[in-house]
Amino acid sequence: MADIRSLRDAVAELVHDGDTVAMEGFTHLIPFAAAHEIIRQGITDLTLVRMTPDVIYDQLIGMGVARRLVFSWGGNPGVGSLHRFRDAVENGWPRPLELDEHSHAGMANRYVAGASRLPFAVLRGYRGSDLPERSSTIATVTCPFTGEELAAVAAVNPDVTVIHAQRADRRGNVQLWGLVGVQKEAALAAERVLVTVEEIVDELEPRPDAVVLPSWTVHAVAHVPNGAHPSYAAGYTVRDNDFYQAWDPISRDRETFLAWIREHVLEAP
Repeated sequence: MADIRSLRDAVAELVHDGDTVAMEGFTHLIPFAAAHEIIRQGITDLTLVRMTPDVIYDQLIGMGVARRLVFSWGGNPGVGSLHRFRDAVENGWPRPLELDEHSHAGMANRYVAGASRLPFAVLRGYRGSDLPERSSTIATVTCPFTGEELAAVAAVNPDVTVIHAQRADRRGNVQLWGLVGVQKEAALAAERVLVTVEEIVDELEPRPDAVVLPSWTVHAVAHVPNGAHPSYAAGYTVRDNDFYQAWDPISRDRETFLAWIREHVLEAP
């Protein structure tokens, strides 16, 4: 069963230097509070995995947490570039960043293969792209039934997957709903799973289209209200659109970025 503990203790136990860490959430339920705790604890040399590394990974990359990024799209949604990401790739600041880039379909299939404990997934994709030439995790296979050549992508099995959700019960069962991306697959593919939640309840109320992760798939639950800010948790909080706009000038300048991190992350209560 999952243990319910503080975010600080959960991160300290589950996330280690050199780990492969997936922090998923699509548009909402993005685990910003957990990312900030990773920064505060000085954890480093991570391989970060995420289908859409947006502002959450811009902050981690800018603080030198990551040595490698596995992803399928990167940007500040509706605004523009991730400037800390760009600085790491173009200038090696604060450290060089290795890249393993995929399509969305490729990354989703990598999680599915990992969750299924299969070595790879097969899909129709990457044709006309140079991504296979740039990645050791993309190959081709020939269908034994039709002879068709298909793309194959290596499974991804994170050491740790971190997600945010709306609710958990006191036994550690987790419930999330709304725009659900690959959180379920990313959790099932991982060796260890940390979930931050808006609320802990005695019993989970059934909801249409909700995903429930049973407690035996989760290692730790932390009660972190508003833990997805500036993204949101459907039914609990709203997206802080102004923050995403403000992040562009904050992240363009190294010193401005570092000052923001000091005030809002490192020195935050």
